[in-house]
Amino acid sequence: MGVKTSMAKDPICGMEVDEATAKYKTEHKGKTYYFCNESCKTTFDKNPAKFAPAQSCCSGHSDDCCTT
Repeated sequence: MGVKTSMAKDPICGMEVDEATAKYKTEHKGKTYYFCNESCKTTFDKNPAKFAPAQSCCSGHSDDCCTT
């Protein structure tokens, strides 16, 4: 049996990238993004808001936390 690796989706091209061996990665708003090559990373770094999914204020916790 092989070791199971965690895969991430390159937000630029959609390619699956192994998080453990990814050569190109960057942090944006507390989240790590992984890239298949330097070109995808550079594109993301120029305008991360365009490619990073929008997060609501309630991401990762109770749905009603912001309304109470």
